[in-house]
Amino acid sequence: MTTETATEMSRRNLVGLGREALAAEMAAFGAEPFRARQLWHWIYHRGAADFAPMTSLSKAFRDRLAEHYELRRPDVSRSLASVDGTRKWLLRFADGQEVETVHIPEEDRGTLCVSSQVGCTLNCTFCHTGTQLLVRNLEPEEIVGQVMVARDALGEWPSPPDQAADDRQLTNIVLMGMGEPLYNFDNVAAAVKIVMDPEGLSISRRKITLSTAGVVPMIRRCGAELAVNLAISLHAVRDDIRDRLVPLNRKYPIAELLAACRDYPGASNARRITFEYVMLKGVNDSPADARELVRLIADIPAKVNLIPFNPWPGAPFECSPDAAIAAFSDIVFAAGYSAPVRTPRGRDILAACGQLKSASVKLRRSERGRAAAVS
Repeated sequence: MTTETATEMSRRNLVGLGREALAAEMAAFGAEPFRARQLWHWIYHRGAADFAPMTSLSKAFRDRLAEHYELRRPDVSRSLASVDGTRKWLLRFADGQEVETVHIPEEDRGTLCVSSQVGCTLNCTFCHTGTQLLVRNLEPEEIVGQVMVARDALGEWPSPPDQAADDRQLTNIVLMGMGEPLYNFDNVAAAVKIVMDPEGLSISRRKITLSTAGVVPMIRRCGAELAVNLAISLHAVRDDIRDRLVPLNRKYPIAELLAACRDYPGASNARRITFEYVMLKGVNDSPADARELVRLIADIPAKVNLIPFNPWPGAPFECSPDAAIAAFSDIVFAAGYSAPVRTPRGRDILAACGQLKSASVKLRRSERGRAAAVS
């Protein structure tokens, strides 16, 4: 190990520290209290990647900071751009692990899909990430870092004010990437609080959605502590089908999950819970399934997102025909619930969640195999 590498490893990363933690770190460093506020502004509002541009700090103090700290983002391992404007990044962390982050631009918003774990423990059979074993939880800096990398790529520093949504390319955050965020709640919550801070990354809690497969005991805590929008990966209306699609259902069946939704703090017609429903041919897409879905979500302020299945090589399911999806949507709409069909995005850039990471793992294995063969 070189001296330079050892120095880099010994420096603490300030990205990912919340207000209190950053203030405590600067106090221990012997800095005046206002220094933490200055650093917060430069790191999270202006997006500084090192200390040199922080001209409101003296050069001597900046040099001291650079000796002991760093402002590290994840490295971009691969970057793909779709013909429809969707961008997907494979991000690599200090230990070599990788996750995916996706930016989806639309006419009235720009949504960033953020990962919370490396791999996943849930093994949902329709989800490509479910084919990957859980490696570890992401740390707060690795979750916040995904947003900062996207802002870097979009050229969106300083943080635009929340009310200037029309001028933003990144307006919404969805924790719908790799992993189950409620199984990493403490780190997710720490990161989300930084993202929501109006003097930091400044994305309103109204524009942040956390998606869960149904970790029932954590749902209320999520609403009480973060008050972000809630999305439920439902995907079936019968326990026997959902047990197969979402194995977590065996622990927290549909009735318990929906009871937790009815009890979610802050849910209202203005802040409806989203029920995500992937359309699988011959599995969960019948008119009877649609009518049962309407019955199940009665009295819940809700909307339904119908998701055409995004297949990958070897996937055990097929996407429902367009006619079946339209008929399902019509039934839910007729019952008074919004039920739009999500337009598939980024299909030309390995769009299925986890697919880009799998391709990267296979490539590295292939390269190691070729290197071993040569040696």
